[in-house]
Amino acid sequence: MANSASISASIAGRYAQALFDIVKESGGIDRLASQTDELGVAIDDSAELRDLISSPIYSRSQQGEGIAAIAAKMGLEAPLANTLKLMAQNRRLFTLPQFVSRLKSLIANERGEVTADVVSAVALSDEQKKRLTDTLAEKSGKTVKLNARVDESLIGGMIVKLGSQMIDSSIRSKLASLQNVMKEVG
Repeated sequence: MANSASISASIAGRYAQALFDIVKESGGIDRLASQTDELGVAIDDSAELRDLISSPIYSRSQQGEGIAAIAAKMGLEAPLANTLKLMAQNRRLFTLPQFVSRLKSLIANERGEVTADVVSAVALSDEQKKRLTDTLAEKSGKTVKLNARVDESLIGGMIVKLGSQMIDSSIRSKLASLQNVMKEVG
């Protein structure tokens, strides 16, 4: 039996694919991309929005009115706004984070882009980000967008995840490997 996360992803994927196909025909991928990013930020930043989409205490009409008001306030174009209203009507707003993620993936794929998640011990300078982006673009043959964040527990170095590949050059992982080798010797 499928778990609830995969069911949510499946539901969200169908809505995202339908919206993507509609917008692609009309040539509005760039506008959809920026609005999808804005919606993702709104979900991350607003506890009230997360509550609206996930709490069962709100009725269909309350969710519909709430999401319509949010769509209007954000200035979302009709295809995206109507999809959100339909999701509310069908009690599917709980899948909104997966919907945004899947939509971003479809848009990136259409544009020939790939996202690289980079975790470094210290914040990367603009020059370092540019060099890393250029190197990854050369390796993948696609346009690369960086999602960079800092994790001081790495001590030094970085972890780069590009698609299914992961490159871990952090000091923490090297120390862990050395520790394992020392255990085997002793």
